[in-house]
Amino acid sequence: MSFAWTPHRFSGGALALDVANSVVLRHDGARRIDRFEAPAQLEAFPQAAAEFCAERALFGDMAAPAPQNKRNFLELREATDRYFRTRVSGETDDRLLADLLKALARTLRGANGANGLDAATAHSVLRLIAMPDPERMKICRNCGWLFIDRSKNRSRAWCDMAVCGNRAKASRHYRRRKEEEAP
Repeated sequence: MSFAWTPHRFSGGALALDVANSVVLRHDGARRIDRFEAPAQLEAFPQAAAEFCAERALFGDMAAPAPQNKRNFLELREATDRYFRTRVSGETDDRLLADLLKALARTLRGANGANGLDAATAHSVLRLIAMPDPERMKICRNCGWLFIDRSKNRSRAWCDMAVCGNRAKASRHYRRRKEEEAP
């Protein structure tokens, strides 16, 4: 299966969320895909992030994590996902925050300079923790990705209207048509 880092893959609104969303269908064990398992995808991600990520002006060009820091970076990704998913659901868990901060510290200690994807992701996580409107962070109703709702009325339901929004609307239309046709 071919894969490319497209603008849709960067619909989280923050680098840390785009990194967390690199696991597709996270909660479906049979169909789960970790895009960073393929070394070429992890190597290509920083260049795509510099082009498509909402925070590209903050971080600019980045390098992939050094091989010795890859494990720390992936632990940061998972801790980020766990913490913010719990936070979006309205729960608070200080242990998850502590785990996230530990992963942040390990990643920053092992980062290969300030222009690495790992350091930039850690800084993005810190910005999200201090986010003034945490209720703007949501989970896409279609794919389950984390994203920041920057709409004026805070009503965005999908990470990307062009992909997930259209899929959800098409599915709803299909179900309505089937119900109308049923005797």
